[in-house]
Amino acid sequence: MNIAVTGGTGFVGSHLSNHLAEEGHHVYILTRSPEKHQDTNQITHVGWLKDEHHPEKHLPKIDAIVNLAGESLNSGRWTEERKRSILDSRIQATEGVLDLIDHLPEKPQVLVNASAVGYYGRSKTKTFTEETTTPGNDFLANVVTEWEERASQAKEKGVRTVYVRFGIVLGEEGALPKMMIPYKLMVGGNVGSGEQWMSWIHVDDVAGLIDFAIHDSDLQGPVNGTAPNPSRNKDFGKTLGEVMNRPHWLTAPSFALKGALGEMSILLLDGQSVIPKKALAHGYTFKYPDLKPALQSIVQQ
Repeated sequence: MNIAVTGGTGFVGSHLSNHLAEEGHHVYILTRSPEKHQDTNQITHVGWLKDEHHPEKHLPKIDAIVNLAGESLNSGRWTEERKRSILDSRIQATEGVLDLIDHLPEKPQVLVNASAVGYYGRSKTKTFTEETTTPGNDFLANVVTEWEERASQAKEKGVRTVYVRFGIVLGEEGALPKMMIPYKLMVGGNVGSGEQWMSWIHVDDVAGLIDFAIHDSDLQGPVNGTAPNPSRNKDFGKTLGEVMNRPHWLTAPSFALKGALGEMSILLLDGQSVIPKKALAHGYTFKYPDLKPALQSIVQQ
């Protein structure tokens, strides 16, 4: 297959692009700066989202599009300007994908659009599946709702559309290296109460699940991109300490995190228990369904 990927040069995108290339597909990474990246036999970088870029002129027939583009949630304090940028980056990329679909001579079969478990809001007691259709009412839930609504326009163009709602992606980049720092310094422990849920997924399963969504023609709408066994923060931390052979003992108090991070502290202090009911029902087999082997595969490389 010929698969176009936005956000394909980032942490998740590069994993996905390499995975798809290894599976024998040709990946066309849509990027603002194609000249900064080296093409290979299976991966081609194509200019996108600049006035002088017309990606459709440089693409063959595209079978699938994966949209991963969007500004990181944890790259700085959530000022009003940053919050606007977080939303705008996702909407702009999705609009760019919809525009590309309009200009391709033949429509792709499927759009797999990244999304997030932030859709569900925050809870220490509820468990969420794709059957939960009422979003939360905080900033992240509003971003995800608007993002998915925009992507749903692809469905109106006759393209099967899947929104993969990812949890915390575990890998050698992203959130995990930051979580490891206190343990390296021997001061690891609970974040806040430690009771908040962490719905996580190994980066290999991110790539595997997106690949699965591309190929399963019956899969559409929201799909939870989380491992089947979410963990409370206190248990996640204990497991991480165990894998790193470091103690888990010192609590990072909520008030200190709120003071340091402001509204962004909800990423650490609040979470949700999310189950990938749809992926399991459709037959996806997780490579890392359990936390300890997932962490060992990353930390003990």
